[in-house]
This record gives sequence, structure tokens and C-alpha cells, in this order.
Amino acid sequence: TAAVGTAFRAGGYGWKIVFIQFMKEAKWPSGERTSLRKLGIEVFVMGEGFYKILNDNKSDDQHKTAAAKALELGHKKILSGQYQLVVLVELGSAVEEGLLEQKPVENMLKDHAKDKTAKNVHLIWTGHKKIEWMLKYADLVTEMKKIKHPYDQGIIATKGLDY
Repeated sequence: TAAVGTAFRAGGYGWKIVFIQFMKEAKWPSGERTSLRKLGIEVFVMGEGFYKILNDNKSDDQHKTAAAKALELGHKKILSGQYQLVVLVELGSAVEEGLLEQKPVENMLKDHAKDKTAKNVHLIWTGHKKIEWMLKYADLVTEMKKIKHPYDQGIIATKGLDY
């Protein structure tokens, strides 16, 4: 949510932005993707769906291949010099779930930190857990904590609020 809000804010100033989703799949409805595209933000939906939940019946290899392709695309976009903001949604989640190994992710983060072109790109990635080796490459870390949510009463998601 915070990453989408930042993309909206930057888009309002005319920034060139790319938004890459690692876990969600295109067949799921998404008000955020529709809104981002209306602002001229490039959106790539690269995932095979949430891993091992919501009736996931895809193989580990399918999920890993999709995550690797999303990482490769994100890396290229960071190094391209075409964007002021690159948002890698669920990158941390892909690492948490073991869909991506440390080395390729760390190589991308190192390139972002060291490459002259990439250093001018603001990079946001999202996830659920603090991954210490990833955090050392971050300039800003935000931790959001659920206090209360309708999910706690068995309401899975509400269109317009959760997706």
C-alpha cells in the first residue's frame, strides 16, 4: 500500500515509473494496477499467483521461474536509466518463500547501489519480513503492522480496499 502511494505521488510529478509484481498474477482483479496505468505508470504482472495459498496448484518450478523473470526484468529496468522509480512488489516475499536465492537478488541490489546510472533510480521493494542482508542496501525501511483487519473475522478481501 505504501509503495503504491509513493508511485502515485511520484507519478503526480511526472516521474517515469515501472511497477513490477512478483507474486500476483494477471487474472486477479486489481484496482491499483488500473489506477497506476491511468497515470502512465508501466505495470508488469509477472507472478503465478500467491505461493502455496488460495488454491495454488502450480509447481515450485513455475513460481521460481516467474520470480527469476521478474527479477531479471527489474534489474534491467534499474540499469536502463529510463526510470526515476522502480517498484518491485513482493520481491521480499519471493525471497522469504525461497523462490529467489540470495545471490541474484543481492547482485541486483549491489548494482543499484554502485552503478552510476542506477544510483539515480529510486528503488522500492516490498515484503513481509525483515531480511537483514537486503536491509543493508536500503536507504529507508518502513514496517507496517496490522492492528485489526476484517480478515481476522474471516473476511478474505474487500474489492476496492484490499485489491
